[in-house]
Amino acid sequence: MLGAVQLGLFAAGVVLFVPMGMAGWHLSRNKMLFFSCALFITLAVGVHLVPYFPSVTSFLSSNKPSSVVPLEFTVKKDSCLSLLHQVSFDFQELSINVTNSVENKGSGRKFGSWKWVESEIVNECDFQELSKADASDLLNGSWVVVAGDSQARLMVISLLELILGRNEMEVIRGDLFKRHSDYNIFVDEIGLKLDFMWSPYVSNLTDLMLGFKEKRGYPDVFVMGAGLWDMLHVNNASDYGVSLKSLKDSVVLMLPVSSAFVNEGDGANVVPIRSPNLFWLGMPKLIHSMLNTDEKREKMSDVMWQAYSDELYRSKLLRQSGGPLFLLDIHSLSNNCGAHCTDDGMHYHGAVYEAAVHIMLNGLLIESNQKL
Repeated sequence: MLGAVQLGLFAAGVVLFVPMGMAGWHLSRNKMLFFSCALFITLAVGVHLVPYFPSVTSFLSSNKPSSVVPLEFTVKKDSCLSLLHQVSFDFQELSINVTNSVENKGSGRKFGSWKWVESEIVNECDFQELSKADASDLLNGSWVVVAGDSQARLMVISLLELILGRNEMEVIRGDLFKRHSDYNIFVDEIGLKLDFMWSPYVSNLTDLMLGFKEKRGYPDVFVMGAGLWDMLHVNNASDYGVSLKSLKDSVVLMLPVSSAFVNEGDGANVVPIRSPNLFWLGMPKLIHSMLNTDEKREKMSDVMWQAYSDELYRSKLLRQSGGPLFLLDIHSLSNNCGAHCTDDGMHYHGAVYEAAVHIMLNGLLIESNQKL
């Protein structure tokens, strides 16, 4: 039995040579007409033969634009995301600047007190400490929400210091640190809306997610984190794990599933949904001997911290364990900074949260495949 290629060649020969012979017999005195007919028949046969030659088909299809992300980019993207926390600190500078009150954490630090480690693999990722202009361009027109406890508030301070500058930041520092309160600001120059929402328990975060879903209004960037208050006032890792799983479910419900649109009512209106960039703000390293109350020293032990951390990974909330949120690993950063970067064993020097802000911004750049 003849194969497909052989049959194709045989058919092509019949289609090509029989008409050409007949045309040549009748048109031998008109060479231009003869060669025109021959060229037309050859092209027609070629079109029919292309499917029988995979290499030709592959070459043609390779020149078409493709929406598939190249494998090498995907690998590099994942690799660089995993290296974002490779940060070192200048301990001598930091030891000078640590202050005694939570309200003043992050103020008075010197630039250059942290940096990404120097290694070939990290250098290939080209991480950048963004300038005010670069960060403003990246967040231009965005709605950023940061929700959590005092760690989240310190994150907001570092982000606003980058966007506004230290002098302007000093004017609003007091408002931002009103005890256990929300804070909102709109930066007119770049159209940035930033909301800090005091949410010390995971259940508070779940309520926020459900509120966003109900209003169908989603932030472009959402940073959240909770655990310290639960550890101190509830002190039950299993309950914490249950709350985290409920939070994960509410996050998944918020994200678009198979379509980029959701129909309202009878479908007359279509509301576009943009998937927000989601980050989890991890708990810091707790230095037991420096915690400032007996209750904290009793309940916030290393064993309890580890139990809470295990529940976080078991909840599948983090991207690192298959979930939707990318971890901003404050524990790793604070551990690298060391005990002299804190005076209460819980709240760290502003450079730790500044590094976290730049890790987040570089994560946004990597996710969007942007370069500054």
